[in-house]
Formats: sequence, structure tokens, C-alpha cells
Amino acid sequence: MKKVVNQLGWIGVTAFLLVNAGVVHADEAKASLPAVSAKALDLIDGQTEWLSKTYKDIHEHPELGFMENRTSAIVANELKALGFEVSTGIAKTGVVGVLKNGKGPTVMYRADMDALAIEEATGLPYASKVRAKLADGTETPVAHMCGHDAHVTWMLGMARTMAALKNEWSGTIILVAQPAEEPVTGAKAMLADGLWKKYNLPKPDYFFAVHTTPIPVGMVLNAPGPRMAGTDQLDVLFKGVAGHSSVPHLIKNPINMAANAITQYQTIMGNVVSAQEPAALSVGSIQAGATNNAVPSSALVKMNIRWFNPKVRDNMLNSIKLMSDGAAQMQSMEKDLLPELTMRGSVTPVINDKDLSNRLNGPLKALLGDKKVVNDFPAFMGSEDVHHLIDEQKDVPFTFMFVGVANPLTFAAAKLKGQAVPYLPHSPNYVVDLKALPMGVKITTVSMLELLNKK
Repeated sequence: MKKVVNQLGWIGVTAFLLVNAGVVHADEAKASLPAVSAKALDLIDGQTEWLSKTYKDIHEHPELGFMENRTSAIVANELKALGFEVSTGIAKTGVVGVLKNGKGPTVMYRADMDALAIEEATGLPYASKVRAKLADGTETPVAHMCGHDAHVTWMLGMARTMAALKNEWSGTIILVAQPAEEPVTGAKAMLADGLWKKYNLPKPDYFFAVHTTPIPVGMVLNAPGPRMAGTDQLDVLFKGVAGHSSVPHLIKNPINMAANAITQYQTIMGNVVSAQEPAALSVGSIQAGATNNAVPSSALVKMNIRWFNPKVRDNMLNSIKLMSDGAAQMQSMEKDLLPELTMRGSVTPVINDKDLSNRLNGPLKALLGDKKVVNDFPAFMGSEDVHHLIDEQKDVPFTFMFVGVANPLTFAAAKLKGQAVPYLPHSPNYVVDLKALPMGVKITTVSMLELLNKK
């Protein structure tokens, strides 16, 4: 406690205690959980050093979507060593491991592997210094600033634990290491590569996945119903007539078209979409030209929309098309030179199964404490493609949980400053506290054991 006082003062201590209210200590958790889960907790505590080493290794060597060759090799080698039947190279870098252990339910779990084109600024001794070359020849910094490195580590820790406990459960485990979640294209790519038929996977009875979130270690968010928004990654290519800037009357400026269209896009929220409908539209990039005194022949606008209601999505996309065409027509562009719209990635909303969500919350509350498992919170406007892995198995119950990875003291200090969280996903300062590593394995393992038959 002295260390806490020195860092935050008595007000900070109060906040710290509030953050940690309802924590179940190790002995209490073991007493509240089935015997097999209590054994699992001991095994996981014994993995702490290995988990830290594995996590730091993956964190120091991040890879972008469909480039996760090193990470997928780590996953494949570990699962093979544990006795899983392993398939590799699915959608380039995807890995699936299947562990059959007698009669019982089949439970599927996914971890995404890809990092982001972001330069890390955490200052950690194991911070990423990696740079990657993109398809267009440009170079970018790469870092795990969303916690996918933790997801992989948790999956491997859970696999180790379940393999060690084979005499305690029966059924089948399917573990999926998925590429390219960030561009929301990896799950559909695995489907297109024959995930279910080509690799002869058994149909799951249950499917769950987790994601890091910057709330205190030892907390879980898991609620039924719509949890995350659908999204579309959209490119709009404006075409013009290039030329010297001294003769603007003889050229047709695609940058002006793009600027006019972007201004109009902002009116969609409110004029087209009801204020009572959750939705978002953001322009993330404008790419055009290279010099001061020349007008280019094209301008590319990269944008993103988010939605829960499919009708809202249709209205947004239709308005974007009409406004883009209108901006080009204002400069007398012919019909065959109107803007081109290209969909780069698209996913539907994440919707958690009520019964599965509620079922998993029981053992999680025994593990963490009632107040540490939150089952009533607003849906996020963030998006995921995880549920598209079962597009061909639409009747499989699915739930997606959020697992806290922030140091409780760091979280408490941020709250004292009036901040909702100490850092955001996709920020260069995103940190997974090392204590979250065994905790995440415990959360996923206890959930897996709940769904498999006990011997």
C-alpha cells in the first residue's frame, strides 16, 4: 500500500480500491470453481514466465495483415507440439489446430495475429522497432497497438493448459489463428480458402473469442445482443483532367471534386441518417498530386462508415455515391468518368448469443468476482470480422468478450485526470500489462472448460 500512496496519494488510493472492489483472490476462486478449473489455475500460474517471454517475442516482431509468417509459425509449431492436428497457409498465413479428445461438444476459439502500421511510443524495453515494406514499395513502422499479440499468447497458454488437462474433459477444441483482422478481410479470406470444407473442420457447438480493452486487469465485458458495429472500408476515386495550374479553366480538378464531396458527406449524419440511429462516417485519407503548380488526373478518398441497421448502411452508401457523382458533374465530367467506388472490406455487426453469453458469465464471476464481469454496457462503434468465420455455420452460438489489460494503478490515475481510459486502442501508447497475460489465459481456459464435457 505504501507504494500506492507514494504514486497517487490518498485520493488515488481510494480510486485504486474502487477499481479493485469485488476481486476474488486465488484461493477463493479455486474454491468457487469446479475442480478441473481449479487445477487449470495452478497450471496457468506456472506458465507466467513462459507467457511473458512468448508475448514479448511476438510484440517485438509484429507483422501486418497477410504477412504474419513468423507469428503463424510460432502458433503452428506450438500446437503441433501439444498434439493438435494443424493446418497452415489458410488465406496465406492462417492456422487452425484441432484437438479431439473423445465424445463431447466441439468448441471453437479465435485469436487474430496482425499488427498495425503505427510507430510504437510506449518506451518499453521490448517495444517494436520493426518497419515493413508495403505492396506499393513504401515503408511503414509496424506495432501491436491493439493487443493481438496478447490474443495469440492467451490462445497458446490456453492450448497448453487444455492439453495438460486432457484426462479432465472430453470433446473437441478448434483453435483459429486468423490473419488480417485490422482491414476486416481475414475471416472472409479464410472462408474463401475453404476453411470448413477444404480443411474438413467439424461443426462447432459453440464459438467464442476475446479482445483486449484498456480497463483494469481482472475485468471482463460480456453482454448479449449487438456489441460492435458493422463497417465498410470504401475508396472513392475522383477522375479529372490534369494540367498546369496557370490554366484552371482548361483542366478539371479532382481535388476540388473530392473536397466538395467530403463536405457533403458530413451532411449524411443527420440529414440522411436519423439522430436516433447509431452510425458514423469518417474520411481517413486523401491522396492526390505531388507538386504545387500542377493539377493531377485523380484524387483518392479513403473513408469508413459504421452502422448497426442494414437500411442505414444502404442509405449511407447510396448518398456517398450520389454526392460523389454530383461533385464530379459540377465540373462537367462525362458519365464514363464519374467517380469509382471500391469496397475494400465489409463486415456486419457483432451480435452475442444471449444464452452463451450468460452461461460463460457464471464461471467468470466465480473466477473474478461479480463486479468484475460486466454484462450491461453500451455497444461499441468499433468493428470486428471474427463472426464471419462461421458465415457457413450461422446457427452456431457465438459470444465476443472484452478482457481488461490496463494496470489498475494506471487506470485509476487516468480516472483522476477525468479520462475514461489511460490510452486507446490503435494509439502509439497502447500497453498490455504483463499481469494480463496469465489472467487472459485463465479467462479463456475457464470459459473453454465450461463448454466441454467434464469426465
